[in-house]
Amino acid sequence: MPWVADSHEIDVVVPAPGREPVRVPIWVVAVGDDLYVRSWKGEAGVWYRRAQRYGTGSVVVDGDEHAVRFTPVADPALEEAVDRAFTAKYGSSEYASAMINPPASGTTMRLDRM
Repeated sequence: MPWVADSHEIDVVVPAPGREPVRVPIWVVAVGDDLYVRSWKGEAGVWYRRAQRYGTGSVVVDGDEHAVRFTPVADPALEEAVDRAFTAKYGSSEYASAMINPPASGTTMRLDRM
């Protein structure tokens, strides 16, 4: 999904059994050939908790919805690379520093197309 990496903002849609799906705009970055997202609200983000619990959902880019799998990241070197990617892509935004510091920095997930 390299075309997703070029998007400034995407929507993440995460369902839960017996509940309406949560749809939230988020930022996405690429490190190598992989895409990564974080929860701006940290573990308080409903989409993040659902993605962590159920592992699947979708992303909406330019009106098209694509099924994805969410894989939590626990590699410190990769986390640092994701920090650099967020800074490079969104550094001009006043919200960029929030994405590379707690609580967001501990919520990195890789997006894999299903």
